[in-house]
Amino acid sequence: MRHIAGFALLILVTTSCVTNKKFQLLQKNDVNKQHMPSDTVVRQYNIDGFDYRVQTNDVLSVRFESITPKEYDFLARAADPMLGNAAFIGGAQLLGDLVDEKGEIPFPVVGKVKVAGMTVFEIQEHLQDIAKQYLDSPVVKVRLLNYRLTLLGEVNREGVVMLNNNRVTMLEAIGLGGGMTDLADKTSVKLIRQVGNQTKVIYLDLLDENFINSPYYYVYQNDVLIVPALKQRPFRKYFGPNISLVISSISLLLLVVNLSR
Repeated sequence: MRHIAGFALLILVTTSCVTNKKFQLLQKNDVNKQHMPSDTVVRQYNIDGFDYRVQTNDVLSVRFESITPKEYDFLARAADPMLGNAAFIGGAQLLGDLVDEKGEIPFPVVGKVKVAGMTVFEIQEHLQDIAKQYLDSPVVKVRLLNYRLTLLGEVNREGVVMLNNNRVTMLEAIGLGGGMTDLADKTSVKLIRQVGNQTKVIYLDLLDENFINSPYYYVYQNDVLIVPALKQRPFRKYFGPNISLVISSISLLLLVVNLSR
């Protein structure tokens, strides 16, 4: 009985351990190495540029500025959030223009302007060319308001993370959400990405340093990231806190067996 109890405890301890190879992000044969070169560039990656292209149901903030007198500057007044130019996303009010199903946003006199499929900078230049026809020395400022990521699973703070720019890496976004727990399985993080009318499911290995070269290195608008748990989670979460109870129960059982002989 003592051997059985000892063997059970040994299994419990060994199966509940999480090694550095399952924990450290972006590994490249450098886990647990004692001597790494200091003040030296060990590796270098050439990352492809990433420019998000606006889709339907995105919310844009558009501001027009010019030296045209205010009473004649109809574009500036149309883009004024105080005049009720707002969209509602997920129950929250975002002061901006909602891109409709045709990929357009409306303006008075000008009519609807196609913006879907363009980057924020391309939209800015396009609207500035239009504004030059009506305003004197116009300046147009465009921002994407609803750039966000949803984090679920083994992260410290589940929920929606609002991003302040459209060039954020997956690791930055996870960090903004509080990071992953010690029991997160970083080798098979599920990414759910919607592009147009398609929903794609991709599995990411965040332990591999080559992830830097992945086409999914950057966050896309409305991405959902689901971080699964390691197999050790039941042992660490449920058995670990109750280990003293388990040991006490085994000790009591051994005492009863010895007394009954």
